[in-house]
Amino acid sequence: MTDVLLVAHHDRVEAAALVRATATWLSERGHLPWMTHGDADPLGLADLGADRNPAEAGLVLSVGGDGTMLRAVQLLQGAPVPIIGVNVGLLGYLTEVEPPALTNALERWFAGEVAGEWEIDERLMLGVAVRHAVGDHHDHWLALNEAVIEKQEPGHTIRLLVRIDGAPFTSYAADGLIVATPTGSTAYSLSARGPIISPRHRALLLTPVSPHMMFDRSLVLDPDEIIEVELTGHRAAALSIDGQRATGLSEGDVVTVMPSEHVARFVRFGKLRFHQILKAKFGLADR
Repeated sequence: MTDVLLVAHHDRVEAAALVRATATWLSERGHLPWMTHGDADPLGLADLGADRNPAEAGLVLSVGGDGTMLRAVQLLQGAPVPIIGVNVGLLGYLTEVEPPALTNALERWFAGEVAGEWEIDERLMLGVAVRHAVGDHHDHWLALNEAVIEKQEPGHTIRLLVRIDGAPFTSYAADGLIVATPTGSTAYSLSARGPIISPRHRALLLTPVSPHMMFDRSLVLDPDEIIEVELTGHRAAALSIDGQRATGLSEGDVVTVMPSEHVARFVRFGKLRFHQILKAKFGLADR
């Protein structure tokens, strides 16, 4: 028997229906499907809600798009639980299984790795810490896509001093700064004209957002290099983790980003062809 945590998009009717049908399928086969109350209640599935730690699950089933996958990763907080992504919506980079193929995917999962039915795709995650100048307290997060430091006042830039491995690199005058993983290179960093990096790589990507300076390039860094970003100007900023606001930042606060010891673990039922997903996403021709 496997405890299966179901995570679903809150605003898609088809997601709720698919979760209900999947929960029934799992229960009939002796597994225990459940949801956090934060997911179950908005979807009208309160009977599936449970007061449990997501890390206790043996499998996570994410029903939605890439945003739902990111939320599933955040719920696990580094726990090594595999995630199956079911695509309900537009073509995404992280989800793999289409709804009609879900039952087959679950049968292959429960058949076991020995049978060669699936493999685990491990993705680099970021460990993000903030040292606040006032009060000298620390906060910590994990990120799969990126950590973003952004301005709060419209019409103004913020000033950010970047250190790499303890050595000052430069000060940015910009709307913000993105530190992304290869997985996150196709998210916000791409919108800021950052490079696309295959998720097979281990690297840190530093991309400025609308920099008001001559140097406007992204940096692709070794994954073992530690990035520190200090807010040096008087204007306030905010830190976001995977698209969700984490904390406000004031002058003198320092954000430290480095590879985490934790990884995200996605279940793949075929060879991951990142370039083919990219091709479909952008409608690229064969030649």
